[in-house]
Amino acid sequence: MHDIELTEEQRMIRDMARDFARSEVAPHAQAWEKAGWIDDHVVAQMGELGLLGMVVPDTWGGSYTDYVAYALAVEEISAGDGALGALMSIHNSVGCGPLLKYGSEAQQDQWLPALASGQAIGCFCLTEPQAGTEAHNLRTRAELRDGQWVLNGAKQFVSNGERAQLAIVFAVTDPELGKKGLSAFLVPTDNPGFVVDRREHKMGIKASDTCAVTLSNCAIPEANLLGERGKGLAIALSNLEGGRIGIAAQALGIARAAFEAALGYARERVQFDKPIVEHQSIANLLADMHTRLNAARLMVLHAARLKSAGQPCLSQASQAKLFASEMAERVCSSAIQIHGGYGYLEDYPVERYYRDARITQIYEGTSEVQRLLIARELARYAL
Repeated sequence: MHDIELTEEQRMIRDMARDFARSEVAPHAQAWEKAGWIDDHVVAQMGELGLLGMVVPDTWGGSYTDYVAYALAVEEISAGDGALGALMSIHNSVGCGPLLKYGSEAQQDQWLPALASGQAIGCFCLTEPQAGTEAHNLRTRAELRDGQWVLNGAKQFVSNGERAQLAIVFAVTDPELGKKGLSAFLVPTDNPGFVVDRREHKMGIKASDTCAVTLSNCAIPEANLLGERGKGLAIALSNLEGGRIGIAAQALGIARAAFEAALGYARERVQFDKPIVEHQSIANLLADMHTRLNAARLMVLHAARLKSAGQPCLSQASQAKLFASEMAERVCSSAIQIHGGYGYLEDYPVERYYRDARITQIYEGTSEVQRLLIARELARYAL
């Protein structure tokens, strides 16, 4: 993508995120993966730079400009470390997003300044062991007792689950109402009823704290209901566009890092008396990788521009996530192939990029769900 398509502000934000990712993130990504934890100091730095408040207006200390700048920044951070890109995307989209759209003035004043500055990190507790995409099939219950909501249940795959200070938790308040009986709640994670059972051991983005959580007689004030009672499903589905733009940008960043590593290696590695980049088979691989990256970026930024303009873009965001996530696996696989046997070693980062990229086809809606949504949109409109 040429800079002429970006505003000066968008370029500045992208360049800031790129400089930060190259100097403070990429050099430590391997160590963070081995530790299973991202350094708290770098998360605090991201807050200071405004990278954790990119969807929050300056009313609450946020740094919102538009979703193009946001997507560009997520790409850059993810190119440095996919796990940190996950933290950033999830915190912004499903941590801050629902509170922005549905929170009361008191709730927003209480939480958004801390979330925007990175002093607090958000997590999103929707998925359960038996209910992923089928969000209306939750078993977690919330009962109103003496002016308090008491929550009981189990949540699975909670990104930022151990690091977060605020959890947005979805629970059934009115079982007899089916889909209309689901509500959302703001739960401080220092509540003794909010229990992180374990940090999951994953194939990739290992430094991202993905957790299983139990809610055990977790009592919160009645005022911690987010939005209206019974509107939980609408709240859960309300930020699909922003969330999918973020994950598409994450996939793009990981894939770009793999491409850049492969290109650098191909220029240096000599076989048959010339750099392998000059061999047609390798050159073709690199050309295809570069083309797919640019196509994905255009799709991501198109969806981001629509989102910034307040236009419906669920199909475009789903297409961007679908294409970018599947592109990322393919590009990262090619990067390993170009490295040959070295690409299979932990000494080179491409094996980590490959593992990190795989999750982007699963969370924030699987590729199968994206295709379903895209097809539904097609069915609604005549040619």
